[in-house]
Amino acid sequence: MDKLQGMDFWRETLKGARCVLAPMVDQSELAWRLLSRRHGAELCYTPMLHAQVFVRDANYRKENLYCEVSPEDRPLIVQFCANDPEVFVQAALLAQDYCDAIDLNLGCPQMIAKRGHYGAFLQDEWDLLQRMIQLAHQKLSVPITCKIRVFPEIEKTVTYAKLLEKAGCQLLTVHGRTKEQKGPLTGVASWEHIKAVRSAVNIPVFANGNIQYLSDLERCIQETGVHGVMSAEGNLHNPALFEGKSPCVWEMAEEYLELAQQYPCPLSFVRAHLFKLWHHTLQVYQELREELAKAKSLEGIIAVNKELKAKCQEEISNLKEGEVVSGDLPFPHWICQPYVRPPPKDALKEESGVRGKRALEEEEDGGAEQLSKNKQKKKLRNPNKCFDPSAKPKYAKCDQCGNPKGNKCVFHLCRSCCKKKAFRELADCAGHGLLFKTKYEKSLQCQSAQDPDVPETNLTESKLPPEIQA
Repeated sequence: MDKLQGMDFWRETLKGARCVLAPMVDQSELAWRLLSRRHGAELCYTPMLHAQVFVRDANYRKENLYCEVSPEDRPLIVQFCANDPEVFVQAALLAQDYCDAIDLNLGCPQMIAKRGHYGAFLQDEWDLLQRMIQLAHQKLSVPITCKIRVFPEIEKTVTYAKLLEKAGCQLLTVHGRTKEQKGPLTGVASWEHIKAVRSAVNIPVFANGNIQYLSDLERCIQETGVHGVMSAEGNLHNPALFEGKSPCVWEMAEEYLELAQQYPCPLSFVRAHLFKLWHHTLQVYQELREELAKAKSLEGIIAVNKELKAKCQEEISNLKEGEVVSGDLPFPHWICQPYVRPPPKDALKEESGVRGKRALEEEEDGGAEQLSKNKQKKKLRNPNKCFDPSAKPKYAKCDQCGNPKGNKCVFHLCRSCCKKKAFRELADCAGHGLLFKTKYEKSLQCQSAQDPDVPETNLTESKLPPEIQA
């Protein structure tokens, strides 16, 4: 039987899914997917998996997919990051029996994606992307899908989407932000870009961005005409978003923790979920933030949730009839609701063209108020720690590769380059502890002692490598 494609794939395999849980690194694990499905999610993605690691490491496959199997967890799309067509297809072949489609991540904007050369940092390499998708479309028994970010220009974004469709992509998720829109520069996603893509292609399109309430989902579908809407951060703050409900934070936490007991995952995943879920409440009961951070087991986290529940219920019982909780939030802090990012501030300094945060980091190490929260924490743990880049030791570079050279290397090279040179030239480098010449001479002496009839000069010449004899 031929695999379903395009609209048939969306209607039959994905059952016309409109409410979609996004792929999130370390956050869309099985327990959270099942929680989201209970509360309205019709389609889920796995966390982003590294194709190369998935191919070479059986334990990685087992921990991230093979053990995370539940009949309730379908339809499911497995997402990979990759930059090599063969590696991507090998990983997809190992995963295709456990899912309904394979997704290629072309949307991750983080620095780790830039260093690894994947995600949104492949969006200008159209020839490579064509080859990756074409090969996957030919080889896999399940459809290939893509998640992308937009270009600043609508026209270029549309051309990009058409290219992916032509290569064999059967469903396209469009995050309406550019790869530069992240962190403090996140801003608002462009539904105009998404609408233009939806009008230009003949495959199903999902929208991603600006989804905080169920009403946003309905409005997005109306304005853009997309087939489904994906939520990431909105879902993390309110797993019942797709139901249009806003339950108490401890109720969602209790339900999630029960699933985490049934389908274990690293404690760091659980802790990260609760920091999001309890975000507003932890601004009020800040002592619980420390308790959650220090909890060493799932039972410890369950105890923190009980404490949070007790504090909130006491606060509720103390409210007078008709009294409204003061604050800037639309609901009391104990109700699941989105975290609204502050709008991007002056991202670029007019004079220097440098991001404000970076400019602070590049100044001399001053008071704690100049440092980021993470650096302030490090400063508390180690008061003598210095963040001034100019105070960092300067390393001399290897003459060949540019890595730091060994301080005592006789060739002025790093260890790797020194080892190659010393082996090639049969030389010693005391600085790196490489004794090729010394060991070779000792071996000759041993052979000479065992066979005294052979002159030492002849023995030396016969044993030397050709380039050394020359």
